[in-house]
Amino acid sequence: MKARNVALLLTAALVVYLFLLADRAFALFKTGTGAGIALGAGVLLLPVLGVWVVVVTWRNGLQVQRLSRRLDEEGALPDVSDLPRRPSGRVDREAADAWFEARRAEVEADQDNWRVWYKLAYAYDIAGDRRRARETMKKAIELEAAERSRAE
Repeated sequence: MKARNVALLLTAALVVYLFLLADRAFALFKTGTGAGIALGAGVLLLPVLGVWVVVVTWRNGLQVQRLSRRLDEEGALPDVSDLPRRPSGRVDREAADAWFEARRAEVEADQDNWRVWYKLAYAYDIAGDRRRARETMKKAIELEAAERSRAE
């Protein structure tokens, strides 16, 4: 199953869950008691927060997908197929670190290029540092958006 289909399926399941949670919140409001209303307000915050998380996650995913398509059209998608792998399929740590150092050098040489930031984010990802991968990808998205706005 494609990753996008899995994401759509999980999002649909989450929407159903959030709807049911909101229904429970309104049932608590209908009790009319102070405790029921307070609990209902607390429970209602969960679906609101959930919707926000889903929207932000999908927006970020679509932005990363747009950058990936652009790099693919340019023939510049990062390729790590030649790096050695562990039995689990993950890239060997030493190879990932060496590949990362090369991407970091590219960013230091051209800090305004979203393409090198994208590759650095990918390097963080294969090295297992997801938090920095997300932060770096945000930088790539910002730089690409600035480049598009200058082109228009």
